[in-house]
Order: sequence, then C-alpha cells, then structure tokens
Amino acid sequence: MKNNMGSTDKIIRIVLALVFAALYFTGTVTGLAGTILLVLGAVFVLTSLVSFCPLYAIVGVSTCPRK
Repeated sequence: MKNNMGSTDKIIRIVLALVFAALYFTGTVTGLAGTILLVLGAVFVLTSLVSFCPLYAIVGVSTCPRK
C-alpha cells in the first residue's frame, strides 16, 4: 500500500469525521442518515490514520506531495 493522502487531506477528513459524530451523537441527524454519516466518519478516520484511500487508488489520484 503506497501512501496517497497528503496532510491537508487527512486534516479535512478528521474534521469531517468529528462533525459527523457530533451531528449523530447530539441527535441532529438520526435514523439511516445518521448511521451512514457515522460509518462514513469512521472510514474517514481509518483512511486518515493509514494515509491510504482505496478510492484514490482506483481513480489514480494522489494528494501526497511529491518527493
């Protein structure tokens, strides 16, 4: 697995995951939409921690700075 996420991308994903979690746990978004946001937030956190996004790999995108 080759890293394909830059630090800005990781920060944005973590912030979005926190927003999704806050919306879910405060009861602002409930039901199926809330569950989907919570799962999406978990995916964002996981991909940020490993610095790899499978969708980016499929599309051929990389936000990682070139060395």
